Amino acid sequence: MSAVAAGFLFVLAMSLLYPPEPLGRPRPGTGPRRVTLLIWAHPFNRYHALPDCEALYGIRACTLTDDSGAYAHADAVIVHHREVAGDSGRLPPEPRPQAQKWIWMNFESPTHTRGLWRLEGVFNLTMTYRADSDIFLPYGYLIPLPPGAPGPRYGRALRGPSRSRPRPRLAAWVISNWSESHARVAFYYQLSRYVQVDVFGLAGRPVPEDSGSGSLVRLVRRYQFYLALENSQHTDYITEKLWNAILAGAVPVVLGPTRENYERFLPPEAFIHVDDFPTVRALARYLLLLRRNPDRLQHHLDWRRSYSVHLPHFWGEHYCTACRAVRNAKDRTDVVTDLAGWFQS
Repeated sequence: MSAVAAGFLFVLAMSLLYPPEPLGRPRPGTGPRRVTLLIWAHPFNRYHALPDCEALYGIRACTLTDDSGAYAHADAVIVHHREVAGDSGRLPPEPRPQAQKWIWMNFESPTHTRGLWRLEGVFNLTMTYRADSDIFLPYGYLIPLPPGAPGPRYGRALRGPSRSRPRPRLAAWVISNWSESHARVAFYYQLSRYVQVDVFGLAGRPVPEDSGSGSLVRLVRRYQFYLALENSQHTDYITEKLWNAILAGAVPVVLGPTRENYERFLPPEAFIHVDDFPTVRALARYLLLLRRNPDRLQHHLDWRRSYSVHLPHFWGEHYCTACRAVRNAKDRTDVVTDLAGWFQS
């Protein structure tokens, strides 16, 4: 896919996620229908303050609540998978109020999503990182900049590395969930035979300061390449690992879904896919070639002038996006009948 085509995808994605709403004070009866969305349980049982959807995202007429007493009059209930995976008895009670929609929300990969068989025919809408979800919100996305624009209206600007100040270090990898069974660990062992890879996180040296994404991005700015290696390989499962590399101005070396899948989210030159090379040794040689040849390295960076990047804020932005989707799907009453088959495909 060309950079133009990749940009078009996310113009489309933005129009679907955040279509413009009328500005100004609506006349009585002309504003958007108010929707009440109940968060059944906070994801991973960690409390997060509920956002003001209009103030933060321009999404009007959304009431968010985590008060289970609001169940009887909620238009929709959003259920995070992890909290019900082991026990379907933790679902909201049946019978549900008339026309109420239940939303299945999950941002883990199929490899780390258990108990799907318990949930067949339960939910009305799906919300995941997959582009074919009923409510689609990826871990990150690019926003094309209009030609000649002084800076992005939305998202975060992508500044490029300075040619006059080359980055002193070659490759970094931040990993906390180390498992010898992961393809990414096997890949790291092979790559480290040929090039120096600095490992950070619980499995390596500590990330300077705190472990938040801001300090991670500052760390990666010292490197030319970042290993954006997913813990499992599935359709559209492209996480913050890639987007942190993009924010840091490092060229991501990716292990995840196919190159064609990544090109739905990025221009083809914006990343280096491990499958582009017949062997890990050939990949290592290419990284060393780019390090010696700044002009060839720049080929992987020039695209950045045309985009900003947005990383959705967990979990408030997800709730607000779901709230809007419920309003737009007010007449939908069908249920998801093959949740496991779809998500694991």
